[in-house]
Amino acid sequence: MQMSFYFSDTAVLLFDFWSVHTPTGMALSVLVILLLSMLYEAVKMGKAVLLRRALLALPRSLSQESLAESEEGGTGPAQGRWFRYHIGQTLFHVVQVVLGYMVMLAVMSYNVWIFLGAIAGSTLGYFVVYPLLGRG
Repeated sequence: MQMSFYFSDTAVLLFDFWSVHTPTGMALSVLVILLLSMLYEAVKMGKAVLLRRALLALPRSLSQESLAESEEGGTGPAQGRWFRYHIGQTLFHVVQVVLGYMVMLAVMSYNVWIFLGAIAGSTLGYFVVYPLLGRG
């Protein structure tokens, strides 16, 4: 296995069945990695939007009475909303970790084209999704 970056149209990515031997196959593989990187950025921004919504769902003031009520087992609508947001954030986090590791392992093939696809996908994903953060 190559342990330094190299230019080639052959590579084995992530799984044995994802073996690339042609320039067309490499171009499609770079496109897939680019899209995975873009999806990673989208999930990262979605997680940030969900965090902001979760913080807005919390009560504005945390008085001693409201803290005592929550310790007594009272589950108000704000707590239920916050818990749903927390579940959503957890799912977003799992997807983000899986996508991140997949892209990282693809880059560890040390193929320059795959590396450039991951960088371009991350850049494009951030460029496209970041403006949506302000609207969320």
